[in-house]
Amino acid sequence: MEVKDLKPTAIWANFAALNAVPRPSKKEERVIQFMVDFGKELGLHTQTDKIGNIIIKKAATPGMEDRQTVILQSHVDMVHQKNADTVFDFDSEGIRMIVDGDWVKAEGTTLGADNGIGVATIMGLLASTDIPHPALEAMFTVDEETGMTGAMELEPEYYDGKILLNLDTEDDDELSIGCAGGIDTNTSYAYASEDTPTDVVTFVIKLRGLMGGHSGMDIDKGRGNANKLMTRVLYDAPVDVLLHEFDGGSLRNAIPREATAIVSVPSIHKDTFEAYVKEQESTFKGEFSPIEKNMSFSIEVSGSTPKTCVSVADQAKILSVLYSLHNGVFKMSLNFDDLVETSSSLARVLVKDGNFGTQSLQRSSVESTKTDVANTIKAAFELIGADIEQTGDYPGWEPNPYSPILNIMAQMYREKFNEEPQIKACHAGLECGILGKHLPDVDMISFGPNIRHAHSPDECVQISSVQKFWEFLLDVLKETPKK
Repeated sequence: MEVKDLKPTAIWANFAALNAVPRPSKKEERVIQFMVDFGKELGLHTQTDKIGNIIIKKAATPGMEDRQTVILQSHVDMVHQKNADTVFDFDSEGIRMIVDGDWVKAEGTTLGADNGIGVATIMGLLASTDIPHPALEAMFTVDEETGMTGAMELEPEYYDGKILLNLDTEDDDELSIGCAGGIDTNTSYAYASEDTPTDVVTFVIKLRGLMGGHSGMDIDKGRGNANKLMTRVLYDAPVDVLLHEFDGGSLRNAIPREATAIVSVPSIHKDTFEAYVKEQESTFKGEFSPIEKNMSFSIEVSGSTPKTCVSVADQAKILSVLYSLHNGVFKMSLNFDDLVETSSSLARVLVKDGNFGTQSLQRSSVESTKTDVANTIKAAFELIGADIEQTGDYPGWEPNPYSPILNIMAQMYREKFNEEPQIKACHAGLECGILGKHLPDVDMISFGPNIRHAHSPDECVQISSVQKFWEFLLDVLKETPKK
């Protein structure tokens, strides 16, 4: 069965059409035009604001005119990640989707269910002719994944709604009422190079097969960070190692799954170094055995030796700072059980052509500890004299357990599914915290279907869960409070 033919077709047909459109963050021109054309073809009031967010409005169905207007919100961009052996051009190709039992996946790439299922759901409501609903204001934001620019630059005068439903949560039994804020720490350090000595052998070391995932939602799951593991290999080596290149990770908000290093060692230590790398692979597999099932190291002799390498002094600085960086959970919440309050993820490392650069993302639901962990990362790089830029600072969304829409939806969930919903804050960077600054009088909640392994090529969405989510959303719209 093709994805577009799954039930409910109101969602899946639109998801298939959306996934045919390349939509990387900061390159949303095509998907913006796609959404504008969609709204105008339906004859709905459609426009974009100055940053590119798309606004589509639809009047209430007969008998629902006295209900409060609802803002339905999702972001149109998606994380672009692929496996190293997958041949795919995100800038020109649509996502290749497959149905695997009760799940929809992609062939070696991210799927875009985050947040494409939310977008497709709103599209289904806008196109519907037989679904009762109050007046709807669809808010499709841009650039959520690489800076939340669309939410940051939102123009509130476009919206009249007093209830906002964010469709970007990834567990179908969860009603999210809070989220973490974040800040990016980007660093640059110009290292000195030296001539590579003679009588050395050059290796290419590749770490592959880690799970990766969302650096907020998955940061507490104990998954390996390719940048940190490769650093351990180089830092702990029993022989002199000369570093030529280090290339690990890709996206600021994804746990790095892969890393590659090009190094040279004295020829007399060739066998010792090869055996050491294999020993480290065995060690790491032992440490991560319950989680990382497909981790692999490969070490191969390179066909050529670069003319230069990182100077001995600067190599020591680079490896020391990478080793010292905090990565993972920084603090658990003292107010909510099992909630990560603060974390940091070393997302990107590149040592090449005279520059050592990193990208990391710090998250917290508490502003003071967000500053604390960001300063922890900053201070490490200050010690080596790196240039440091901290940017993209966005606020968290403070939970409101007395939210009127929460009370309505929680009771509806109990009655419909005969179980308690999980009412919680999450460690992801939902746009709600920023949107709340622009729309302070709007009552917000986030929910969605089961999505697993977002921000990685293992991303998948559960078909039966999408059906559950759709039916619940339709019931919520029927019970929207009166004005």
